[in-house]
Amino acid sequence: MKTAITDLFGIQHPIIQGGMHFVGFAELAAAVSNAGGLGIITGLTQKTPELLAKEIARCKDMTDKPFGVNLTFLPTFAAPPYPEYIAAIREGGVKAVETAGRSPEQYMPALKAAGIKVIHKCTSVRHSLKAESIGCDAVSVDGFECGGHPGEDDVPNMILLPRAEEELRIPFVASGGMADGRSLVAALAMGAQGMNMGTRFIATREAPVHDNVKQALLKATELDTRLIMRALRNTERVLNNRNVEKLIAIEQEKGKSLKIDDIIEEVAGIYPKVMIDGDMDAGAWSCGMVAGLIHDIPTCKELIDRIMADAEVIIRKRLVGFLDGTFTATAPRRKVA
Repeated sequence: MKTAITDLFGIQHPIIQGGMHFVGFAELAAAVSNAGGLGIITGLTQKTPELLAKEIARCKDMTDKPFGVNLTFLPTFAAPPYPEYIAAIREGGVKAVETAGRSPEQYMPALKAAGIKVIHKCTSVRHSLKAESIGCDAVSVDGFECGGHPGEDDVPNMILLPRAEEELRIPFVASGGMADGRSLVAALAMGAQGMNMGTRFIATREAPVHDNVKQALLKATELDTRLIMRALRNTERVLNNRNVEKLIAIEQEKGKSLKIDDIIEEVAGIYPKVMIDGDMDAGAWSCGMVAGLIHDIPTCKELIDRIMADAEVIIRKRLVGFLDGTFTATAPRRKVA
C-alpha cells in the first residue's frame, strides 16, 4: 500500500509505532521497522543524550530499515537538554522524529537543518494547523480514545479525522483506537494517510515489557480505562488499577483545589515499576480504549501482516461488494490465539 506517509518516511506499510515511555526501546522499534512499519525509539526514556545515542546504535544493529525517535517536549522547570538529544538523533543518522507535548517550534530549525522529517502529535485541528505552519512534515491526529494525553476537547476520531482532512494540507495519520485492518481502512476513509498505534504494540512478543502488562491488556475491555488529572488540565487516559482508584478518590475529594503534589505518589516514577517490574497496581500508566480490541500477543510482523491482509480484504471485497451488489452481511472474521 502506498500513501503519502509511506513515501514520506520510506516505509512499506502506513503504520507507525508511537513513542511510549519504557516501551519504545530498540527491540520494539526494530521489530516494527523490519515488519514494514515505522518503529519509534522513545527518546526521553533514555536518561541522557549519550544513552539515546547508544540506543539508536543498538537499533541500527537490529534493522537496516527506517526508524524514528520520539521527543516529548515537557512543561518542566528543569527541561531535558533537547539540543543534545537532537544532536544524538542527527549524528545517529535518524531521519524521522515524532514530537509530542508542547510545540516543537523552537527546535524545528535544528531538525530541518539535519534533514529530519517531523511528525507532531496533536489532539485538535487548531494544534494540527499550528504544526503545519511551523514546518512539520506530517501530523499524528490523536482522538479522545487514545491512551496518554487526549487533550481537553474530548473529540473522538470519527469527528476529528474528517475535520483534519478538511483543514490540513500536510498528510496526517490517525492515532487513538487503532488496532487492526478495520482501523486502517476507516482511517484512510476519513482522510488519513495511515495510522499510529501505541497500546496495540505493547501486546506484541517483541515489546520489552513485563508479561504482566501484556496479560493485563488481554484481560482489559474498552471499559477499563480512566481519565485522570482533568482538574489540572493535563488529562491522561490510563488503565484502571488499585492506585488509580485511590488517585481518583483524591481528585474527587480535592475537586478544583487539586494540586499535582496531592497525587504525586500515584503518577511519578510509575513506568519502571509497571513495565519492568510488572507491578500492575503501581499507579497510573497510559493505555487506550483500544485495549478492548486486543485479543492476542503476536509478533510485530504477524500483527502488521494481518492488518494489511485484512485491510485489503475489506477494501477489495467488502467495500467494493457494496457497489457491485456482492457484499456479505458481515466483514470476514479472523481467528486469534
